[in-house]
Amino acid sequence: MGGIPIFIIVIALLILSSIKVLREYERGVIFRLGRFLSTKGPGLIIVLPGIDKMVRVSLRLIALDVPPQDIITRDNVSVKVNAVVYFRVIIPEKAVIEVEDYLYATSQLSQTTLRSILGAAEMDELLSARDKINLNLQTILDKRTDPWGIKVTNVEVKHVDLPQEMQRAMAKQAEAERERRAKVINAEGEYQAAQKLTDAAEIIATQPSALQLRYLQTLREIASENATTIIFPIPIDLFEPFLRLREKK
Repeated sequence: MGGIPIFIIVIALLILSSIKVLREYERGVIFRLGRFLSTKGPGLIIVLPGIDKMVRVSLRLIALDVPPQDIITRDNVSVKVNAVVYFRVIIPEKAVIEVEDYLYATSQLSQTTLRSILGAAEMDELLSARDKINLNLQTILDKRTDPWGIKVTNVEVKHVDLPQEMQRAMAKQAEAERERRAKVINAEGEYQAAQKLTDAAEIIATQPSALQLRYLQTLREIASENATTIIFPIPIDLFEPFLRLREKK
């Protein structure tokens, strides 16, 4: 019995080496003799050894962490800001052909765009209009990475690191604002109370008996407490003759 011919073994090895399996989220960009041929996958594909070259590209969503960037806002406040960029490859051949390393390129572009956009915003806007800034960053990054076959789905500014002196100044500002609101609310309460007292005085002026009823009600309230002083209401009308007599003199 003779052994298996060498050429059969070589052919079998070539066939095995030409079979590639791509996962559901992977695509293979095929180059034949240096020229782009096609994008294949997922599943079982054939790559000719020595002639074809395959570059695997993942289509899954990538969360890219943007390291803290030193930024000077438009109102000259120095802060450190970091962010996260969510993107995915939608055209694999562009991600391989148009840019050398799309991950590194997207990271660098995210850093420069973050510094540019936040440097044009004021400190208050950076803290209060976070959604607007995130949308602006996402729009710009998506437009600039579109030639690379990349879709930026979301950008989130994670943390804004303020200097200690700025934190103290903002705390004083917030405290002053709270005191101002408290004084305004107190003044509004006094104004409303004075207005109600004025309305009540006008009603009593038209109905003198209402004042006597108020005196009796006050006496009843005092009597219900453990007080040692009791006030007896005296009708003001009793003093009118004495006042007239004084005026005649």
